[in-house]
Amino acid sequence: IAKAWRLSTAEQMAILGLRSRTTLIAWRKGAIGTLSPDTMERLSYVFGIYKALQILLPSSEAADAWIRKPNAGPLFGGRSALDRLRAGRVADLYLVRQYLDAQRGGWG
Repeated sequence: IAKAWRLSTAEQMAILGLRSRTTLIAWRKGAIGTLSPDTMERLSYVFGIYKALQILLPSSEAADAWIRKPNAGPLFGGRSALDRLRAGRVADLYLVRQYLDAQRGGWG
């Protein structure tokens, strides 16, 4: 997903709530270990956002590009979803996921 969304290392760290670049590098190499409940929650929201976009938009390219496009919806105020996610708060991940699920017509 990070590759599809063209996320920088800093963006990945913010979205996943990581403070250490070393942790992200270790994860990329497959050394994941035990994930905290916070990390699991963040990953769940990221997976849900990705899935919702793939369902809502006509192509994978459009779905992957959406995260960076300005959005006039009240949740975004003309900014992109990525701008919201970069804040690094779990609540922002939740709100973007909720917004997309509402666009789809419900949870799941």
